[in-house]
Amino acid sequence: MKKKLLVGAGVALTLLLSPLSQTFAAEFTTGDLRKVDNVAHRGASAYAPENTISAFDKAVEMKADYIEIDVQRSKDGKLVIIHDTTVNRTTDGTGKVGELTFDQLRSLDAGSWKGEQFAGEQIPTFDEVLERYHGKIGILVELKAPELYPGIEESVAEKLRERHLDKPQNEKIIIQSFNHESMKKMNDLVPKVPIGVLTSSRAHTTEQALQEFSSYADYFNPNYGIVTEELVNQVHSLGMKIGSWTVRSQEAADFLLDIKVDAIITDYPDYVDPRN
Repeated sequence: MKKKLLVGAGVALTLLLSPLSQTFAAEFTTGDLRKVDNVAHRGASAYAPENTISAFDKAVEMKADYIEIDVQRSKDGKLVIIHDTTVNRTTDGTGKVGELTFDQLRSLDAGSWKGEQFAGEQIPTFDEVLERYHGKIGILVELKAPELYPGIEESVAEKLRERHLDKPQNEKIIIQSFNHESMKKMNDLVPKVPIGVLTSSRAHTTEQALQEFSSYADYFNPNYGIVTEELVNQVHSLGMKIGSWTVRSQEAADFLLDIKVDAIITDYPDYVDPRN
């Protein structure tokens, strides 16, 4: 794979050749040092309106490792954070995100539907999220329906470059999408940023499909309903990590922990021990 396999191979070779390799091996096998990333889906969206500052702040408070955000674009070119391609469900407005100006989107109430205490919450911008949270919590960036927004990949890449986040440390920025062609493009634009492919299709879990994904992606992120221990092992064997969504029960979280996924994407960060 494009990034981590080369690094990993070098590290492995160094350890094999090192006279301290036995010491390192002993250290790494003492206890369970595996880390599962706790990803707050659209923020801590069980407790605050999804994809709002309140939800993201709650995720930080709950000690999640990442917030997951959905990026779309307004009619006048502003990158905004909202899941649906219309504003109907999560705001007091109506219409398609891409057909409304930023001012129109910004005037909407994106919180009251979740509770009166969230009245007046606004749709955040990508700039605001990067500025407020980078360095404080990891950010899993989903490009939502990028086929509706030609050139959005370049816009996202530029925002990351402006903050030197195109060279993230410790994978604190990850980009994912259901649109796999878009992710190939993102890999070309920001080759040092980890890329994830989203899917809910079993057709994408074949050996051939996974091999193709591993040529440009670092993460294979399937729907919880199609995850098996065999799939986890298959993904790991190809040098990718696996993060599953969307966890909304303790039982689902426990199952995924047991089969050793790398990340759990959940509305309830408290269902996942962030220090496990």
